[in-house]
Amino acid sequence: MSGIVDWYNDLMQNKIDRRTEDWFLVVGPGPLLIIIASYIYFSTTAGPRYMRDKKPYSLKYILIGYNIVQVIFSYVILHEGLAGGWLNDYSFGCQPVDRSNSPTALRMARAVWLYYICKLIEFSDTIFFVLRKKERQLSFLHIFHHSIITLAAWIAVRFYPGGHSTLLGVINSFIHVLMYGYYMLSAFGPHMEKYLWWKKYLTRLQLIQFCIVFVHNAQHFFIDCNFPKSLAALLCLNSGVFIYLFGSFYIKTYLKNKNDEKEFKKNNNNCNKIDDYKNDKKSK
Repeated sequence: MSGIVDWYNDLMQNKIDRRTEDWFLVVGPGPLLIIIASYIYFSTTAGPRYMRDKKPYSLKYILIGYNIVQVIFSYVILHEGLAGGWLNDYSFGCQPVDRSNSPTALRMARAVWLYYICKLIEFSDTIFFVLRKKERQLSFLHIFHHSIITLAAWIAVRFYPGGHSTLLGVINSFIHVLMYGYYMLSAFGPHMEKYLWWKKYLTRLQLIQFCIVFVHNAQHFFIDCNFPKSLAALLCLNSGVFIYLFGSFYIKTYLKNKNDEKEFKKNNNNCNKIDDYKNDKKSK
């Protein structure tokens, strides 16, 4: 136990980035872990229990406003991540964390912090699902994804606010511009469904995102770079898990349902042919 305590103290005192150590909700893991635990408890137990005997809330205008704000936040993070490094001097092969107080390095650090805050705000997605009694949306994938990505964002802003790992945030923010745009349109009502045919392509983009992140970090096991291999391994593991989960969701939701629909139509056509044959025979 003393060894674990020493390791933890060394990690939290000597390995952190001094520029971000006093930023809001970055001081230590305690507040974040309490928030995540409360989020999971509300999503799986307290929220559904509260809504059990209640009618679902509409929240139409709240959802429209919320999704507009998320589109704006995601766009700002995307812009800052690109302007802070990925469109300038960042290398896709090896990009160490710039821990200086230069304007560019601080700009990227602030972008990482804003990304972390956005992940906390995105817990509202689940709260809205609970209040609207959208039980089908409260999947293990949804809750696990929000919890893990928020913890990963805290690790990034606390220890590595910049460098190689920020490509994940840039790609993810681009996808979230599209995703929250989709949610905003769907919040207007059923009459918008004819414009929302592209939902499955969001899942495809998320799968492509995790594949890029996996390959982007896996290369660190074959090249020398001043970026921790432990973090690269964690990002690879995280990406691999989400490739499996999102892949399973895509196959179950779009491919399997499509095959079932084809089989249903085929069987229905066969039944119609049999009925037509019987009717012709009777008429003769």
